[in-house]
Amino acid sequence: MRYYKGNYNQMLEKSIRDNWDMPALTNYVTGETYCYKDLASAIAEIHILFEEVGIRPNDKIAVVGKNTPEWAVVFLATLSYGAIIVPILQNFPVDDIHHIVNHSESKLLFISDNLKDQVQEENIKRVKCIYCYNEKYCLYTSYKKSVPQKIQELREMLKVKYPNGVQKEDIKYAERKNEDIFAINYTSGTTGFSKGVVQTVDNIVGNIGFVKEMGLAKPGNKILTFLPLAHAYGCTLDFLSQIVNGGHITFLIKLPAPNVLIKAFDAIRPSVIFTVPLVVEKIYRSVAEPILTKHAAEMSEEQMEQNIYPNVRNKLIQLFGGEFSQVIIGGAPLNADIEQGLKKLKFPFAVGYGMTECAPLISFISMEKFIAKSVGVVVPNMEVKIASSDPEKIAGEILVKGQNVMMGYYKDEENTAKVIESDGWMHTGDIGTLDKENNLFIKGRCKTMILGPSGQNIYPEALEAKLNNMPFVSECLVIKGEEKLVALVYPDFNAMDEIGIDHKELENIMEDNRKKYNKMVANYEQISEIRLYPNEFEKTPKKNIKRYLYESQKGK
Repeated sequence: MRYYKGNYNQMLEKSIRDNWDMPALTNYVTGETYCYKDLASAIAEIHILFEEVGIRPNDKIAVVGKNTPEWAVVFLATLSYGAIIVPILQNFPVDDIHHIVNHSESKLLFISDNLKDQVQEENIKRVKCIYCYNEKYCLYTSYKKSVPQKIQELREMLKVKYPNGVQKEDIKYAERKNEDIFAINYTSGTTGFSKGVVQTVDNIVGNIGFVKEMGLAKPGNKILTFLPLAHAYGCTLDFLSQIVNGGHITFLIKLPAPNVLIKAFDAIRPSVIFTVPLVVEKIYRSVAEPILTKHAAEMSEEQMEQNIYPNVRNKLIQLFGGEFSQVIIGGAPLNADIEQGLKKLKFPFAVGYGMTECAPLISFISMEKFIAKSVGVVVPNMEVKIASSDPEKIAGEILVKGQNVMMGYYKDEENTAKVIESDGWMHTGDIGTLDKENNLFIKGRCKTMILGPSGQNIYPEALEAKLNNMPFVSECLVIKGEEKLVALVYPDFNAMDEIGIDHKELENIMEDNRKKYNKMVANYEQISEIRLYPNEFEKTPKKNIKRYLYESQKGK
């Protein structure tokens, strides 16, 4: 097993010095850009604020709000000061935000302007100061000392401290040991419970080392970030790995609808793209699938390979900006048919598997070595074992061990002990198999597995993948009904409107889907009913459906 060496603050120091005049962070909407030297000054301003408020090393600093360059500055300033960052997803309910700030014992809270009227200081009494990071002014302070109220005051103080401006030789950040806490990342899972994942410097270094080794983080890399950076996947791969390797990160700011992303990809022309399956699936279905379906009826596979696949592949590549090395797909399972379609097209994609508790990487594979339906090969600094008598054939819980595994859950010894064994093996809660080449295959979640009528193990995610490929199914959930399985389906209304299908026709189509599906599966996996849903299912930031919200609807 490998071990990646390094220390994040030292990496950050070196990157800022080496890339001094190069662009670092850009706002896609306004075009405002921080070069690395500007980033150094912005970090120094936040450090002055920390000093004025009385922040010490290992104090917790919370940040919640829009992903912007200013959000990134707060994050980097916290780490380089020697404090512990607590990134909070902005779509958490305000009561959850209050709870996380209190539970983490954060002493300073940074928020964006859209939350300034929601977060209430009387509900977060430990906090010494609330600072609006994009409008750059102090909203509240309980500190006895006078706190700089606006960014202009900080800049005046910066001029006093650095009369000639912040220079390369001034870049000296706090020394942190690799076993020190780097961040407390509160998860938003499909089970509805949020726990504070304690990530160490070593966890982040392990991930960054692998990302660099795979060629996914290089000097001059152009990155368009649209994933939530308060989540480990986007934060580590889109942001932290890139900034210590001299990358240029553009923050989309807007909601990542396919048409918005396609326009941004064309403008930015990213070097590598980190995304979730939902984005790729929507673009593939709207662009590639209609062309492939049309020609498949009149051409042989050989003719398709020669005349159609190259054109569709090039069309997709151009839609993603045309200059990327790979599109990295993670955070949720990729639809099997779309996976197969991308493989046939020889589209440059890669898949990975991870979790916040591993900051996040567990496995990864690029298209050249990709095995169908796998989530990649276990990364070099991690080990995986399957709790099964035959790990290649019989699915069991996936256990992991290695450099990326978290320290534990913050102030939660009970749940930490349940998840991490005394010998370091961590229970992922996922069920899968592992072949001899270390290719990992996910079958489902332990908590979502349904017990069949005769004790069979039913993995609803596998059944949903089949239903999702049927006509006019946008997304679905398979749950246990009173006696048999039931499918909840959110229809593809856009496709319906294009063809002019009404609700009654849709019901007949769904009944046909049910019958076709039941012929594809074992008796105990058959569904008795399809129930239509008018709205998309509520999802986590990784775009996994919050299953627990719907599983109580057995007999409805």
